[in-house]
Amino acid sequence: MTAPLIVRSAEDMHADRQEVVLMLHDFSFQTPDELLAGLTKSNGSQSAMKTGMGNNMNMDSGSMGAMNSGTMGAMNMASGMAMDLNDVDYDAFLANDRTLADPEVIRTEPGGRVQLRLINGASATQFWIDLGALSGTVVAVDGHPVRPVRGSRLPLAIAQRLDVLIDLPGNGSYPIFAQVEGKRARTGIVLAAAGAPVSRLAAEAGENAPPVDLSLERRLEAVTPGAPRAPDVTHHVILAGAMAPYAWSLNGEYWPNVTPLMIAHGQRVAIEMVNHSMMAHPMHLHGHAFQVVALNGAPLGGAVRDTVLVPPMSSVTVAFDADNPGRWAFHCHNLYHMMTGMLTEVRYPAII
Repeated sequence: MTAPLIVRSAEDMHADRQEVVLMLHDFSFQTPDELLAGLTKSNGSQSAMKTGMGNNMNMDSGSMGAMNSGTMGAMNMASGMAMDLNDVDYDAFLANDRTLADPEVIRTEPGGRVQLRLINGASATQFWIDLGALSGTVVAVDGHPVRPVRGSRLPLAIAQRLDVLIDLPGNGSYPIFAQVEGKRARTGIVLAAAGAPVSRLAAEAGENAPPVDLSLERRLEAVTPGAPRAPDVTHHVILAGAMAPYAWSLNGEYWPNVTPLMIAHGQRVAIEMVNHSMMAHPMHLHGHAFQVVALNGAPLGGAVRDTVLVPPMSSVTVAFDADNPGRWAFHCHNLYHMMTGMLTEVRYPAII
């Protein structure tokens, strides 16, 4: 079971905006075990599912959604190599637990002011948020404020969140779509002024969406960045794996047989993630918020967040202050990647 958890700031409480939550899921009539077995072409017995995922580690936020549906799609990249997309062939994509056959219609005031809170709670699907005729202003990612960025088409990787301010232009009806990367399939909700008619919406867009990318990430700047400081320790992490055999690793290791990334209280820690696979990986760290400080080696004063996408054959560097002693999960948030090995831990010394 999943549900959005919204923590409102004092500013949120006084803002003259209607709050609208849009939570995305992927859905299958098959169980996660069945889907994983289909991916690994086995009964799933060798998967990490059987190893006791917790292992006394702080898994603070849990999963963003029950694992729900498997088959590979491919899209040609500019290099001519094929990028893997959409491991799982889902039966439906849901926005607030509904499809576009019967979308949630949220009534707004004419010319209303909306704060749209977007949550990608999917197990293995990345989306493009399409505001259609509207334009929005991104003001926070993963719960951390960023300098305002305008846009109408926004990438949202698995487990990421976006806060978008929208000023509605009139008393009409405005669909908010979420389209699956590499597919025409989409879901969404409708913002509609009282009395405004709502048209039936097609469950597919006119063309396939491109792969989710770092186009937004490059534009983001933290409102409260980390203090300028050279890292005391830098961990280099290689992301690897393939569709066949279906297994995914960090530094050539598969959970639970991993070497922890050791850090110490008070350190400034950098993690450079280099993706050697042909699939993007939304990498998530528990217990800390990090700042995105480099994309493909180019320095960046990026967003503070807890999940960042690392596209195929690229690198992303994040930095954070080690201020929360414990054993913390660090993993790909495509849950099928995580369950076949793509999980390690960030550990402080003297923590059992």
